[in-house]
Amino acid sequence: MLLEKVKAVETVFQRLDQEVATFQSWSGLNCAAGCGKCCLKPDIESTILEFLPFALYLYSQNLAVTWLDRVQTSNSSICLILSASVSGGGRCSEYKHRALICRLFGYSARIDKHERRELMSCQVIKSEQGVQFAKASGEVLGGKFVPVMSHYYMQLRAIDFELSREYFPINEAIKRAIEVILHYYAYRE
Repeated sequence: MLLEKVKAVETVFQRLDQEVATFQSWSGLNCAAGCGKCCLKPDIESTILEFLPFALYLYSQNLAVTWLDRVQTSNSSICLILSASVSGGGRCSEYKHRALICRLFGYSARIDKHERRELMSCQVIKSEQGVQFAKASGEVLGGKFVPVMSHYYMQLRAIDFELSREYFPINEAIKRAIEVILHYYAYRE
């Protein structure tokens, strides 16, 4: 059952990545190479479910215990997947396994109280790509497609409500996901 949940999360992430690529293509909006400024926020949160694919990957590479030790002994509130030495895809050393908010931020919309889609992005994109951002915002208000944050969070809740209902600081979510995977395999080997 747990492995099916991991596969379901990966499917949601793949679909979102395709939709973000489509949005980037028509909007012209992109992160500056190597920026990662949004990753430096100390209050980024995610759910355990979002990191189950990463935890399973770590387990398959015999790195789960090493990573568990790393997150348990770290005092950092900055995501431990972040790396200053990574090129491309921001500064994420595990870009394929990044959290949902990392996939959505900059390339998605929220639904406002009037049921309108409001494009969400970072200050860097808004200031450095202001013309494209304003144009894209207008087109999103006019009905042009953009991934909607709440739709993706609801898809994760449909996979497993318990593992997706509570938000943790990102490193705590990684730790708990690794613990879930280690617990799962402790009874199967």
